[in-house]
Amino acid sequence: MPDPSHQTLSDLAETLLMRLYLRATESQHPDALVKDEKAVALVKQIDYDFSRFKFVEKDQVGAVLITRELDRHTRGFLAKYPDAVVVHVGCGLDTRFERVDNGKVEWYDLDLPEVIELRRKLIGGEGARYHLLACSVLDNAWLNSVSVHRGRPFLFVAECVLMYFEEAQVKSLVLTLKEHFPGSELAFDAVNPVGVWANNFKLGSSKFVSRCHWALKRGKDLESWGDGIRLLDEWFLFELPEPRLHRQWMRHIPPLAKCVSVLHYQLGKTAT
Repeated sequence: MPDPSHQTLSDLAETLLMRLYLRATESQHPDALVKDEKAVALVKQIDYDFSRFKFVEKDQVGAVLITRELDRHTRGFLAKYPDAVVVHVGCGLDTRFERVDNGKVEWYDLDLPEVIELRRKLIGGEGARYHLLACSVLDNAWLNSVSVHRGRPFLFVAECVLMYFEEAQVKSLVLTLKEHFPGSELAFDAVNPVGVWANNFKLGSSKFVSRCHWALKRGKDLESWGDGIRLLDEWFLFELPEPRLHRQWMRHIPPLAKCVSVLHYQLGKTAT
């Protein structure tokens, strides 16, 4: 496979490859929290020096626990609605479709055009139930592509995406999804104000850290954005008694224990 470091998107490509590497490395752990054989195969095939990511392995467990939790929500939704439509917002080089595919789901991976171009080169193109959308999630043009399935249950999944938008952009997106796909569900990871501060504090020391803009203090706060928005489930990374999780001491300080979460919402009532 080609060397992605030759791509013009350089830093972005490396960030995507780093997350791919973390999933592949975790998959080979004796007590793997996530099994992603596709990621393992890709890391072996791609002509790239992945050893430069060794320094981030201490954060591997936290990252894959978030991935595992969003996989759990996706599998749960597909167990309830086997012929659902899933839109993976900001898919990067994630292979969630392969991890959760039930043989019936209609799946859309959505990301910026340069990311989808890289994805096509490294992972491949579309299939009978698998589609690629090359645009920003904030560009409503993609809505027309998935609206052909209107009437089927919809789940929108976003991992490591929404905290990098401004609050007004996230609110606009949530209300747009609610309007176009009433009764749909949304699952994503979020950070509270402490999490935003901690992330942005590291901006100058790593090119793999991007500025966070949106902090969500409480999961219930999103319900005030519109009638029918309902929090279904919330999960906090640092409340877990996971022995491999870095910074276990954070469990004992509430603002820190709740600084990273995975949240699951219903967006209004299904149209009748």
